[in-house]
Amino acid sequence: MYRRIRDLREDSDLLQKDLANYLNCSQVCYSHYEMGKRDIPTEVLIRLAKFHHTSVDYLLGLTDCPEPYPKSESRTEIENP
Repeated sequence: MYRRIRDLREDSDLLQKDLANYLNCSQVCYSHYEMGKRDIPTEVLIRLAKFHHTSVDYLLGLTDCPEPYPKSESRTEIENP
């Protein structure tokens, strides 16, 4: 996972401080995410996935497909039978 967020950042020609500013954290904090020294909170994973137009599963290494999942429709209330 950590390698993927670094590779995506580098592919976008961004610095760690650029992503840190986007995530409202310090450059050191973001650096720790990339090095695996700090767990990445779910909210941060979601923001990174949206930023890089990919899925959280791709960031986590659960899939090798970088394409984001299609947006799902909101669940409607189920009528009582």
